[in-house]
Amino acid sequence: MKQDKLNRCFGNKDGEELYAKYHDEEWGIEVHDDTILFEFLVLEGAQAGLSWYTILKRRDGYKNAFKNFDPLKISHMTDQELELLREDAGIIRNKLKIYSVRKNALVFLKIQAEFGSFDSFVWGFVDNKQVVSNHKSFESVTATTDISDKLSKELKRRGMTFVGSTIIYAYMQAVGMVDDHLESCHIRTSRKN
Repeated sequence: MKQDKLNRCFGNKDGEELYAKYHDEEWGIEVHDDTILFEFLVLEGAQAGLSWYTILKRRDGYKNAFKNFDPLKISHMTDQELELLREDAGIIRNKLKIYSVRKNALVFLKIQAEFGSFDSFVWGFVDNKQVVSNHKSFESVTATTDISDKLSKELKRRGMTFVGSTIIYAYMQAVGMVDDHLESCHIRTSRKN
């Protein structure tokens, strides 16, 4: 993707084509597929303390390391398999983050069994309707909300890790539970036309 002159919330700098593609094709778009919802839980948890761009560049590495983000397959990964991933340069090799993927997969599966799907559970926090903001600048976008606080607290209560409110708000943006595209963004302006 060649860099263009479209007005974006992020991904406008030279060399950020991957970031621009993510912005245009995924960020803020509603996701209701459980596997993709789990993928973003993995990726957002991996991002903690890092930039999202760092994680996007390793997305294929995560897909390979964590069995195409299949929570059932991940739930059966052994400690030995997880330890081997600490040598995998395609992912962030933090032990706690690696082990959290299996732990979160186990909780994810329990939520699916209880609610019929993770989608039903997570989208219930926004009454099954995307929350659309009207921000003029990124400075006005908050890092957490009451909803991300509640969802984070519930996921932690159920046993997930790397699901603090800031991570969960970024997750909500990633899976389209929240649309924080700025008013001046080409995504938002194209919807008005």
